[in-house]
Amino acid sequence: MSDDTSFLASLLDSLGEEVDTVLANSDFPVVEKDGTFDAKDIPSSSSDTWVKLPEVVAVVCDLKGSTHLGTGKHDKSTARIYKSSVEGAVSILHTFEANFIDIQGDGGFGLFWGDRAYERALCAGVTIRTFSEDLVQRLEKRWPHAPETGYKVGIHAARTLVKRIGTRKVVSEQEAVWAGKPVNYAAKCAQAAERHQVIVTQSVWEKFRGNDYIAFSCDCHDGPSASLWSDVQVDRLPKDDQDAVVLKSGWCDTCGPKFCDAIMAGETKRDIPDDVRRGLQKMRMQEALTAKLASDVQRRNALRGFR
Repeated sequence: MSDDTSFLASLLDSLGEEVDTVLANSDFPVVEKDGTFDAKDIPSSSSDTWVKLPEVVAVVCDLKGSTHLGTGKHDKSTARIYKSSVEGAVSILHTFEANFIDIQGDGGFGLFWGDRAYERALCAGVTIRTFSEDLVQRLEKRWPHAPETGYKVGIHAARTLVKRIGTRKVVSEQEAVWAGKPVNYAAKCAQAAERHQVIVTQSVWEKFRGNDYIAFSCDCHDGPSASLWSDVQVDRLPKDDQDAVVLKSGWCDTCGPKFCDAIMAGETKRDIPDDVRRGLQKMRMQEALTAKLASDVQRRNALRGFR
């Protein structure tokens, strides 16, 4: 026991010294990169340098009810469900050119930056939601009594810092750490969603609300509608950031491919009737964005007065 205690005390002492050394080091370089940054260039654990990306869009997907999938007598079916669902989601993130992909248990996340980052992220998120419904139909056909499942998706965007952290000089024990809000907020949105839903935060909706291919439904079923997205509160987020919007439908079988292509190509305008456009202004999110804009203007004016 004394030898074990000595070993433990020695380990904790060395860790404490390492923490003191790191905290005392004020020379931690942070290098800002643009949209051309390649994830393979994320600094390793042996470097003190962090990379700052000014705008990263995170898409998090979480498989509902995965903890109820058995690993006893149902281990083979559970393995097949994990493989088909996770690999399907990852394939979607890869297809829409996520700059970084990480698998975490029954789901994972993709990070997008650079050219058309928001559009690629949104299309990936909606495609995962569409895939989710098809996946569940196939699972239920094979296992009618399987636990209710399906992907829940969250999207958020903000600046972030990144570097690889872990055991120095052992690459297999290093992981990229994304410090900041994108993954954290997107994960909380995914947790708040129901299966087959996509929740996006107000900063992301602010980018999308001016895109007619995203904000309004397609022309099927009596023409475009402003009810495609609806307001939702994400209680897991800080009070000032809880306003969000939720998408409950996937790509339309008829218009989906055309809309996806248009969004990816940067198109934004459609022939939307004025009364339908006005319907978008009635959303609580629009009021929240207007209030936030007024608050930002007031704060900037106060700062000018202070100077």
